[in-house]
Formats: sequence, C-alpha cells, structure tokens
Amino acid sequence: MTKKERYQFVIKYFQEHVPEPETELMYDNAYQLLVAVILSAQCTDKRINLVTPHLFAQYPTVRELALATEDNIFSYIRSVSYPNNKSKHLLGMAQMLVQDFNGKVPMNVPDLIKLPGVGRKTANVITSVLDEQPNMAVDTHVFRVSARLGLTTNAKTPLAAEKQLIAHIPKALVHKAHHWLILHGRYICVARSPKCNICGLRDGCKFFNKHR
Repeated sequence: MTKKERYQFVIKYFQEHVPEPETELMYDNAYQLLVAVILSAQCTDKRINLVTPHLFAQYPTVRELALATEDNIFSYIRSVSYPNNKSKHLLGMAQMLVQDFNGKVPMNVPDLIKLPGVGRKTANVITSVLDEQPNMAVDTHVFRVSARLGLTTNAKTPLAAEKQLIAHIPKALVHKAHHWLILHGRYICVARSPKCNICGLRDGCKFFNKHR
C-alpha cells in the first residue's frame, strides 16, 4: 500500500464510521474553549469537564477572569495537572486578551501563540475547532496513531508530524482528521496494548501488519 493509498484508506474509514467528529471538551464559546484547551494539557478531557463548569460560573467572561487572582483561579482548578502554572497562564491569557484583543479570542495562530499558556498545538485546536481552519494539532494521541498507521514516517517532533499530515490530508478534512486521530488514539489505538482486535484500520496499519 502506497502512502497515498494508506491516507485514502484511513480517511474513507473515518468518513464512513465517524462522519462528524467533535472535541470532547465542553464549551459554549471561544473563551470557554480556550480556557478548556489550556487546562487540558497533560490532563484528561473528562477531568477538565468536571472543573470548568464551576470556573465559568465564577468567571463567565474573559473580562471577569482578567480581574481574578492566581489564588482564586487555583481554587477552582486545583485538581488538574500543574494547577499553579495553569492559574498563572489563565490570568495572563485573560489580561492579554482584554488589553491587546479587546476581549476577543483571535482566530489566527500567530496571535494566539502570543497568549500565555498557548502553544502551537493549542492554537491549532482553537482555529480548527471554531473556524474549521486546516490546522492540525498534534498531541500524543495524534503523534502515536499517525506513526503506527504509517501516515507519518520518521517524524521526530509534533511539528514534523503536523507537516506530513497536512501535506497529505485534503484541506477541507484537516479539522476533522485532528479529531479522528485523537479519538482513535484515546479509545482504540491506546499507548499500551492497542486494541487491534477491534480496530477497523488494522488491514492498512503498518504497526499491526508488522507485529501480527
């Protein structure tokens, strides 16, 4: 199977079985999604969804969050990973949005990565989820799944994997492919003991065909 054929095989499978994938983070607007994605770094979406309703009830807008203190924010997010750093990031992010962006979340990667706590992966999530821009966020799931399937070759960094994926996935499908790969890695192609026996992609998977 050539690389082009492998991409076609994977995309066709997901289009048939997961036609409308979505993030599992709960949010109502761009501000809430940005906060949730910042908090989700090295933490499960399930945990974040338990934390954010209370946080948003206290700080329903970015302007209100900008007036908080790190200690106050910490009290709402203490159960997530790295709560001290994330409290600092959320306050700094909110203050910069108010000061530099009139309280609105920018919809382009260069502006987003200026915000505290926002790296390329987070910026790609925001722009692809909210605006369907062809930006591929590569987290550990995407990195692992794309390598196992053979969609990426010798990608040593998330950015290298991102570039390979973007080069082969049709632009109109990139925002969906991000979720396809994440969800597949979260529930089927897990890090340890991948569930190859129930995976619909195994016939075109390099990892499976090498280890069966």
